[in-house]
Order: sequence, then C-alpha cells, then structure tokens
Amino acid sequence: MMKPYPVAGHEASQVPAHKDWQLVWQDEFDGSALDTDKWGFRLNYWGKPSPTFTSEGVVLDGQSHLQLHLLEKDGQFFSPHLQTGSNTFDLPKDTDGIWPFGKRQEPKFMHRFGFYEIRCRLPRSDGWHAAFWLQSPSIGAAPDPRFCGVECDIMENYKQHTENLIGCGNGWGGYGKDSRWNGHFWFPHVETPDGWHTYAVDWSHDGYTFYADGQVIGVQEAPVSEVEQFILVSTECHGYHKNGNRGGLEKAYVMNNQPDEKLKKANLPDYFEVDYVRVFDDLAQTDRT
Repeated sequence: MMKPYPVAGHEASQVPAHKDWQLVWQDEFDGSALDTDKWGFRLNYWGKPSPTFTSEGVVLDGQSHLQLHLLEKDGQFFSPHLQTGSNTFDLPKDTDGIWPFGKRQEPKFMHRFGFYEIRCRLPRSDGWHAAFWLQSPSIGAAPDPRFCGVECDIMENYKQHTENLIGCGNGWGGYGKDSRWNGHFWFPHVETPDGWHTYAVDWSHDGYTFYADGQVIGVQEAPVSEVEQFILVSTECHGYHKNGNRGGLEKAYVMNNQPDEKLKKANLPDYFEVDYVRVFDDLAQTDRT
C-alpha cells in the first residue's frame, strides 16, 4: 500500500505506507535551465566518446518539466543522458602510464539505501529508449557486489514498442564473464489517461522492491549494494553502441555510426519528459547505516 508524500507546489509522491520517509534530495525542474549543480552528462561509453550521447536537447518547459529530446542532424541521431556521478570505466584514458582510466569525475550526488522515484512520460517513437537507474562507479571491481555495487534499473522501456513491456531489476558482477543479469522483471505497459507514470525502488538492507504506478512489480533480495551509488535519467539511440537485443550487449562493445533504421521513422519532436526525481530516506533504516 502507498501513501501520499506532499511536496509544496508540486505533485505529491507516492511512497510505501509501512515506512516513515524523509525527502533528502530532489529536482522538480523549476526554472529555465538544467541545474548543473545536480546533474552532469554522460558523454563517454566504455572509455570512448559516444557517437550518440550529447549535452544538447535538454529543455525545461517553464512548467516544472524536463524534456530530453531526440535530435537528428545530417542523418545521425543524438539524445542526452543525465547522471549525478560517473562510471570509472567510461572515462577515456588520459595518461601514458598503465592506469587504464581517465581522471575521476567528482560526483554531484551519491547515496545509499532509500526510496528513489521518478514521474515521467515516455518517448513516443521506437529506435531509442529512456531509463531511470542507479549505478556504482566501481561495479564489478570486487568479487562481492555488496562492496562494489549493482546496476539497479528502476525503469527501462526498450521493449515497450516491440513487446509492450517495461523492465526493472538488478544486474551485478560487472560486464564480463562474472556478469549476472537474472534479477530483472518485465511487466506490461499500461498507459494512463494523461501519460504520466511513476517508477520507483525501495532499496533497503533486505533487498530491492520495484514499483510502477504505485504497484509492486517484483522484489530482488540479494545481492544488496552497501555502497553509495549515483542516479541516471537517460536516453539512448539504438544502433550506435551495438546494444542490439535491446537488448543484450555484444561481446565487442563496438561503436557504430549507423543508427537503428527505426530512428529514421521517428516523428520529431519526440522526448522523454520528467516531472520530478526524488530520493527519500527510511528514518528507521538510517539508524542502521
């Protein structure tokens, strides 16, 4: 069961009713420009500049909504990918020594445990997707994911247009042979009258409970990350990173300059629209951290 958590001047959150929550971080997307004290851009992918990630196409509409736009230029497609931290393995090498990564980027917001919620409207077109997720800078860097984090996908819609499914759940062990991706749930996409949806996760010492529009979708009990992680509100054009299964990552992680054919049929303007992103602490659990 959920209960409203009022936020002055904005749509109330819906939080699990059996816990006592405190709002500890939020972006309501007021004003006319993205708050870069809260958000940075993911521009690199696995140590190389991405051919499709961009810092352009970010619009605040003056009504407290963020829009992440699909952009086309000379037959190529681009979209923005927001994050409050960064993956170590994304940063291009910037020294002549043996260290394989670039200089660490200072995170803007890292947190552990709590309730993470987004209210959003999904893109209309196939060929690209939106996501709301949590990531660790050091995922896969140690044998135990408790100490190096998990990828927590609160919402991904890349199967929405092909299978009418939305995904959520966890992956851990990094992205090599130790990778484990059996912690996901897929559920039918049911449109609301106004197109707005809420997606959330309650990350606790006991596991992860995933929510969509106030309903429990699934529970992942283990492993549980015990380290701080950052937030991503992302979009990605298909084809460029060879994420063809979109799913599923190909072994070579090859960059590609050919967009998915479905992108060429997109009806622009198209965008991922976000009303708010909020993070709550469980007041009972903060005593255990």
